[in-house]
Amino acid sequence: MQTTLYIASGMIVSLLIIAEIIIRFFFKSVELRQRLHTWWGLAAVLLSAILLQGQWVAILWGAISFLAFREYVSLIPLRQADRPALWACFLSIPLQYYWVATHWYGMFIIFIPVYMLLILPLLLMSGGQTQGFLHAAGRLHWGLMITIFSVSHAAFLQGLPADPNMGAALLLCLLFLTAFNDIAQYIWGKSFGRHKITPSISPNKTWEGFLGGVFSTTALMMLFAPYLTPLTHIEAFAAGLIISVGGFFGDLSISAIKRDVGIKDSGNALPGHGGILDRLDSLMFTAPLFFHFVRYFHF
Repeated sequence: MQTTLYIASGMIVSLLIIAEIIIRFFFKSVELRQRLHTWWGLAAVLLSAILLQGQWVAILWGAISFLAFREYVSLIPLRQADRPALWACFLSIPLQYYWVATHWYGMFIIFIPVYMLLILPLLLMSGGQTQGFLHAAGRLHWGLMITIFSVSHAAFLQGLPADPNMGAALLLCLLFLTAFNDIAQYIWGKSFGRHKITPSISPNKTWEGFLGGVFSTTALMMLFAPYLTPLTHIEAFAAGLIISVGGFFGDLSISAIKRDVGIKDSGNALPGHGGILDRLDSLMFTAPLFFHFVRYFHF
């Protein structure tokens, strides 16, 4: 498994090298070069997350969640009375990843969905301001759910099996196929897209792009599964559907947020890509879905 893991990581680096050569000699687009350079940085971070073991995994993903949540709260309107609840949200990040580092599944799975759901209203009420209370509670807790709780499933996935190499392979599979699904849906949509799915939310999303991405991602999952996962062929088929469909709705959800607040990108932290949320949008849905699917059948 360790050898397979290194081969798969090498293939990802090789794909980036090929893309670098193609863009350098055949394209003059500055945006494409920016996107590729950002992918190099993302690949370095994510491959480090995969190859690291132990508590370093939780620390790295905790930092990613912190950046994502900070970017999220920069997009939503907050009241002065929301400050205590906002600080509690930031403090919940190291706690959530402590449950990940210690493999405490019970607290991991209920801390943010249950305890933070109960704590946030108490802190919001402490300011004595009722106008906007419901909006503040909903916005903050939903932000916790997508940027911290959902993303932390990727970190926990790596520690799920007893064999750390198997955990790293599962994470590699999740991250690569989530990114591949985004690219496949874009290419299929750009090449053959005619029928829009949700023009008011994401005008570029088409049925042709969606179905092409589902087909490509599911096929690739079935190809990779025997080498990187314990999944059977039928389970790999189902996992491919979960990642491709889940990734689509994750992307669409963040697009809806951006439409709501009137922006194109969630930030400019990643040149050529936008913000942290723009790159994590699909993973916020695929990570928990894939985690619980694998855990139910094999762990």
